[in-house]
Amino acid sequence: MSSNGFDYRQSGVDIDAAEKAVQEIRQMVAGTFRPEVLTEIGGFTGLFAPRLGSFREPVLAAATDGVGTKLKIAFLTGRHDTVGIDLVAMCVNDLMVQGAEPLFFLDYLATGKLHTATFKEVVGGIAEGCRQAGCALLGGETAEMPGFYGPGEYDLAGFAVGIVEKEKIITGEHIAPGDVLIGMASTGLHSNGFSLARKIFFEHLAWRPEKYVPELGATLGEELLKPTAIYVPPLLSLLREHEIKGISHITGGGLAQNLPRILPPNARAVIEKKSWQVPPIFPLIAERGRVEEKEMFRTFNMGVGMVLVVPPEEAAVVRSHLEKSGWKAWEIGEVERREREQAAGVEIR
Repeated sequence: MSSNGFDYRQSGVDIDAAEKAVQEIRQMVAGTFRPEVLTEIGGFTGLFAPRLGSFREPVLAAATDGVGTKLKIAFLTGRHDTVGIDLVAMCVNDLMVQGAEPLFFLDYLATGKLHTATFKEVVGGIAEGCRQAGCALLGGETAEMPGFYGPGEYDLAGFAVGIVEKEKIITGEHIAPGDVLIGMASTGLHSNGFSLARKIFFEHLAWRPEKYVPELGATLGEELLKPTAIYVPPLLSLLREHEIKGISHITGGGLAQNLPRILPPNARAVIEKKSWQVPPIFPLIAERGRVEEKEMFRTFNMGVGMVLVVPPEEAAVVRSHLEKSGWKAWEIGEVERREREQAAGVEIR
């Protein structure tokens, strides 16, 4: 305590350190800016002047999400450069479900004590995610809250805004029996199911993140920290040339719960589970944790991070388009008519 009493630093909040950290990330954030950005980092708000000349009826789309308990893996490993990519991915992939191009992104980081090196890694990942998605990191907020988080811990939230022509919004309302389901490969767990994965690996098996796992060809920590795929570039390209009736981002709830969100009442999805390559992390979880197949499919993406619904005559060209862009894609099933006595949703067989 100084002769004049307490100051903010003594309570656990270092304003000078926070300002220094913000100064150090300016360049990486500026590297994400699009021409529409009117402000610099550090203002009270971010300003963005959208170019609306090519739109007849522009519609803004917004999405928000976090990274969840995947952050626990970052804390255990001391590696923080990928979770920012996850943060962006979870938001911008949701925008793409309705055909909206991501314009800008905002982040919120809360921690007990701000560590500059960790902060730079996290924001570097967020900036990288924004670059992959083609959107600007327009601003953010960093909250230092002593006593609220454990040592070395933090939480992340993200917010994305996109734009789409009203008549081109993808709603799924025109999905019909006979339409084909195209699955786009995931990079692994993405950002879902980590509470179950952690329980199996770290509690039940007592493995450490640095353990090398032959089935994975990597350490456990490396596998679990693989960032969520950002599907924006291939989907934007695809939407300019082909008819896509529906898009489903396969997040928490897996294929079983996310596909029904875009299906009309008279339709159901039938998925052939042997039609794509399942990454080894999923059978490893199922075998070592004795997790039933039904539970696997309603918890994890099982190797499919995004599903497109296309007319049958478009299926081959859509797959070809994606593969030429460097993305693995498979025909994983089709849409069938739902009879009155049938349950709504997805049949995985």
